[in-house]
Amino acid sequence: MTKKVAVVADRIGWEERKLIELGPGLGVEVDWVNDESLCLGGADAPSVNAYDALLVRSRSYTRGGLVATLAEEAGIPVLNSARAINACENKAVLRAVLRAASIPVPDFRLVLSRKDFAKALDELGVPVVLKPIFGGMGKRVTLIRHTDTAHSVYDYVEDLGHAFEQACLVEPFLAGGSSVRCLVAGSEIVAAAEFASAGTDWRSNAALGNSSTAIAHDPDVVKIVDAVVAELGPGIYGIDLFRTEDGLVVNEVNHAPAFRGVASTTAADIPSAIVQYVQELLA
Repeated sequence: MTKKVAVVADRIGWEERKLIELGPGLGVEVDWVNDESLCLGGADAPSVNAYDALLVRSRSYTRGGLVATLAEEAGIPVLNSARAINACENKAVLRAVLRAASIPVPDFRLVLSRKDFAKALDELGVPVVLKPIFGGMGKRVTLIRHTDTAHSVYDYVEDLGHAFEQACLVEPFLAGGSSVRCLVAGSEIVAAAEFASAGTDWRSNAALGNSSTAIAHDPDVVKIVDAVVAELGPGIYGIDLFRTEDGLVVNEVNHAPAFRGVASTTAADIPSAIVQYVQELLA
């Protein structure tokens, strides 16, 4: 019997389109369901109860966890789990969860005010990176090289950011200009690529069009990815790692990863791997 899966997202991108196209050939009917039309909260979740599972790919920084929590409460399987999505949506929560599991993450300070910011600069020194707790695709991530400009930069956070946008992390700048992104389906790495900053942009992020190179499954990479999956549970993840002098650290884990860049670099069939994982889970 063909299983029905809803891709819950605010819009259809390349990744969602590929999943919808490939589904029928792999025995899974995949539909797009707009995350703005669910009105969850009722015990029987009528807007989604016709589906065998929900694949949550909301690009919102808060919707995914809310949808997953209420869908699970109504008895509908969700990928990823509500616990995993709630952790991944919030960089501070994620780092606390991983650090408690002895998984290495960059040193950081939570910044909720200018006093916090000043203290973080004193404790960490410069250069540092200022980044929003809720955010992605490298946006609003700022490298601060000099203390004499730091507070001018923070003016933009304080004066222009809305409440949740003012919650930030400050962390030491890890020089090197590259990061490793691993795409995981279930508990396995489907593809891995190393991204380097492009041109004068110091950020290494696939969404910024940075150069990338496919990499083999390095045992050190596999070890840390396995630890992340063991803590968050099997699922579909984009796990971003930084290389440091002391080894790999986990920068972020994305519960709704964009994978077009990694797919084009590695030639891995990531959409098929995701659909096959969903099919196996529902078998």
